[in-house]
Amino acid sequence: MEKFPILYTTRAINEDGLQGRAYVPDGLAVPVASPLKDVPGTNPEQLLGLALSTCLNATLAAIEGEHNQPHQSRVVTTVSMSRDRFGYQFFVDAQVTIPEVDPATASHWLALAEQRCPVAKLLGGSTSVKIHL
Repeated sequence: MEKFPILYTTRAINEDGLQGRAYVPDGLAVPVASPLKDVPGTNPEQLLGLALSTCLNATLAAIEGEHNQPHQSRVVTTVSMSRDRFGYQFFVDAQVTIPEVDPATASHWLALAEQRCPVAKLLGGSTSVKIHL
């Protein structure tokens, strides 16, 4: 595997599980809570959805720019949690809309974005992840 230089590194820390907070040193700090309890706070499902939506849409924005198109893409990611034999599992559905182009172009751009977006690449091999127009 070809080795490329590291361009950015961050740390995300959780010391409390689902009752407390998670944080990035000298940056973001969020209260965390179980999605199964009616208490304020974010949860892994929301953070995963935000990570995929943000990374994939930023990648699509770059592709739109490469084709001299204004940024109009939108990514809505739904993350569902279910039990399985060993605990829990996530089902991720990312719905992509690129209204300014024809369906064939949108499909091509989405395929490019899935090859470039680090989060999409990380999740791409999972049978419980669907990214589509």
